[in-house]
Amino acid sequence: MDSAEFRKHAHELVDWMADYLEKVSSYPVRPRVSPGEILGKIPSLPPQDGEPFDRIFGDFTSIVLPGMTHWQHPSFFGYFPANNSEPSILAEMLTATMGAQCMSWATSPAATELEERMMQWLSAMIGLPATFTGVIQDTASTATLCSILTAREVRSRYSVNTRGYPSYTRFAAYCSREAHSSVEKAIKIVGMGKESLRKIDVDAAFAMRPDALEKAIKDDIKSGLTPLLVVAALGTTGTTAIDPLKEIAEICKRYKLWLHVDAAFAGSAFLLPELRGMLEGIELADTFVFNPHKWLFTNFDCSAYFVKDKEALIRTFEIMPEYLKTNEEHPVNNYRDWGIQLGRRFRALKLWFVIRHYGVVGLRETIRQHIQLAQELAEQIRASEDFELAAPVPLNTICFRYKSRRGTDIAAQNRLNQELMDRLNMTGRLFLTHTKLNDRFTLRIVIGQTHVRKEHVDEAWKLIQAQAHILGG
Repeated sequence: MDSAEFRKHAHELVDWMADYLEKVSSYPVRPRVSPGEILGKIPSLPPQDGEPFDRIFGDFTSIVLPGMTHWQHPSFFGYFPANNSEPSILAEMLTATMGAQCMSWATSPAATELEERMMQWLSAMIGLPATFTGVIQDTASTATLCSILTAREVRSRYSVNTRGYPSYTRFAAYCSREAHSSVEKAIKIVGMGKESLRKIDVDAAFAMRPDALEKAIKDDIKSGLTPLLVVAALGTTGTTAIDPLKEIAEICKRYKLWLHVDAAFAGSAFLLPELRGMLEGIELADTFVFNPHKWLFTNFDCSAYFVKDKEALIRTFEIMPEYLKTNEEHPVNNYRDWGIQLGRRFRALKLWFVIRHYGVVGLRETIRQHIQLAQELAEQIRASEDFELAAPVPLNTICFRYKSRRGTDIAAQNRLNQELMDRLNMTGRLFLTHTKLNDRFTLRIVIGQTHVRKEHVDEAWKLIQAQAHILGG
């Protein structure tokens, strides 16, 4: 493809992108396709000869697009969002065009130094202590893995990286039973074994119980195990429950445990000064992560990982083959040594564009609006005779259930709520997901999509009530 042809098709794609963002609400949120339907439309073997771009793009619109779930739809209320925004998309276009591999300062000085500054900006924006230093990871799952690996090396005086686990070493780790599944996965990856992970009981608000945590630590010490770390959640995946950070941090300090704080979704809310009470105790944590790619309008992937001891992080991951040596090893940051991947994308650019476009005030206004919409909907659910809230609503995740008047059998109620969610999602007018709380099937609605407005929430609530009325007879 020569420059003229590239320019022509690039302009066409930008027009399509702008149209898509304007009209995304006209698409069904979820596609109406069956498993294998898309696969059946794609040839089993690659083409022997090159094809014109018009044909390729035509197949994108006829094969791929009808099979996409539209995460940027304002009625996407499932999971946690993976938001983008216009300035972030434009930055991604520039990143893709330059195609830089930003593993070290030498490979792209501007990428390294912009990342350093963006992490300073984010730290100041959410009110982290100045003792933390940041680096961009791809996801919070990776950040949690990095934290556990660093904790292991610090506790073993960096001997596990050198000699492996001694036969007598039996570490133990702790999180709440509502913590993200990435904690258990990381424990398996680092070789501790999932049986070493203690899933601590939660209170009525689904937050970790500090008394249960301390008891588990004491029991493990008596059993000859070595308590290693705690993962506290500021915003669990199921309900956005807020673990009592200060109490957990004090327990970690008392027993000399590493503390990682997972605020993957909720961390963006700490831009709001009035919510920073949830961060009390953060000065005692070792690491902290949140994802701008969830609720800060920055394209996936972009995870902000903060560490108190960057030298411990670097010592855990640093490796220096001859082919990576440069003349600028110090005092620059070589972010290849700050995590698992050697190759690194230029993620800081989209953060820079987004923060400058919205400004801190604009970001705060949008997040406040999302929380306000959620609180208003929660009040409507609370006032309804046919629905009930299943968990507190500290931010913008609402967990609720339909209450059938046909009986109180839990299994029957679970089937009814499952059917309600399936019927709602089949309409294509919204998308919800679920969790289970105390074995009860629970609907979740997360109001955090970049362009969601009150009318989208009102329409969703009307549709939920209408479908429930049909089910309830």
